[in-house]
This record gives sequence, structure tokens and C-alpha cells, in this order.
Amino acid sequence: MSATFGGRSGRQGKLSQWLLGRRPKEAADDGGREAQLLAAAAAGLPLAPAAHPAPGYRCSCDRVGCPTPARHPVSFAWQTQSTTDRAQIERWARHQPQANFITATGMTHDVLDVPLEAGREALARLLADGVEVGPVAESDDGRMLFFTLTRGTPEDEDEWWPCELDCHPETMDEHPGLRWHCRGSYVLVPPARLPGDDDQRVRWVRGPEHPLPDPLSLLEVLTDACARYGDHSGTAWPLRH
Repeated sequence: MSATFGGRSGRQGKLSQWLLGRRPKEAADDGGREAQLLAAAAAGLPLAPAAHPAPGYRCSCDRVGCPTPARHPVSFAWQTQSTTDRAQIERWARHQPQANFITATGMTHDVLDVPLEAGREALARLLADGVEVGPVAESDDGRMLFFTLTRGTPEDEDEWWPCELDCHPETMDEHPGLRWHCRGSYVLVPPARLPGDDDQRVRWVRGPEHPLPDPLSLLEVLTDACARYGDHSGTAWPLRH
């Protein structure tokens, strides 16, 4: 495992301070919603409409006690509905102006989902080390999303690491808080709005114009950061769908 990143200096230390010290809302301007959705689709991220916030920390689905308000697809057929087709996404965006959008993982891309502070440290370290990092999004509810190439379909089904559980790579210990979204999962794609009194959002830190990297090129740094932040807090990070 890598040494503690906080002890480094120079260019890397400055980059770390900038990423760790800035406020999330300074990362990116949400800009044009439709343009951002089309850019994500053009980068190969399949999209489908999702719920959006309703007054009183409620969800637009009107389900009583919705467990994931504004964070879930509107259709049970979201996996087959997800598309990169420009015309279809334009129709959805214009006919559903308040809708969030999800991107289905395990088709062309996966997402490594980590606690925000651990993700910021890991991102600073990866960039300073010259690692090719792809698109990265952060959410005001405390998560950072690293978009990567998909692992594909292994011949051995036991090689799948279920996204409902913490990841257990063969060569690493358990790292609470890291979630690997692959086949059968999804994440919100920016720009997205979250429930709450404040202007809670999901936004790009690095946009979809960045090529998707191999997930294994990021995994050690992310698991290292998650493990150390977990040790410092003394708690297990919550997992989200």
C-alpha cells in the first residue's frame, strides 16, 4: 500500500491542498443541462430518465417513504431503456425538464464510488502521479464517482464483485466505503439535483471528455484512501445504490 499522501510536498502537496480545501460547488458550473447530458452520451455513457426532488425532501415518484429520493430511474425497464442516442435524449430532456438522469453501468463503463474526502485525496494523488484519470463527479451528499471502463463479462461468474457489497479484490483487505458499480447498477449522471433545503447537486469535477481508464489503474489508490479515512473516523462508510 502507498505511504500517507498528506506527508508529501511540492507540486503534489499544492494539488492536494487545492482539491481537499475547495468547496464542492466551486468544482464546476452546472451549465446547460441538455448539453451536459448529450456530452455524456457522446462519451458512451448510456442514459435514462430518473426521478427528481419534490418539496419537503420528497421524491417525484410520490412513493411513500421512497428510500432513494431523486436518485432512481423512473422506469423499471431502465437497463434496456438506457441509450446514447442523441435524438432520444433530447426528447427526454425537453419533455421532462426537471428529471435527473442515471447512467447504467456494466455496459460500456463502471463507476468506482467512494466517500468524498477519500476520493478528493485519491484524485489529488492520482493526478500528481500522472495517472490517467477519466471522468469524475462529486455529489453534495458526500460521494465521489470515478468513471472507468467496464470489466466486461468474465467467464467465471465468481469474479463479479456485487455492487451491493464492499469490494473484496483478491489481493486486498476489505475497504469499507468503496463500491464498484458494474452490471445491474447505475449512478446519477451530472447535472443532477438532490433533495434538501440547500442547492444539493451532483456535478462534474472532470468532464466526460476525458477517456475512460482501466479501473484497476485507480483501485489501489482509492482503496488505500478509503481504508485510511475509515481508520481515522473509526466508522464504516455507508454504501449507496
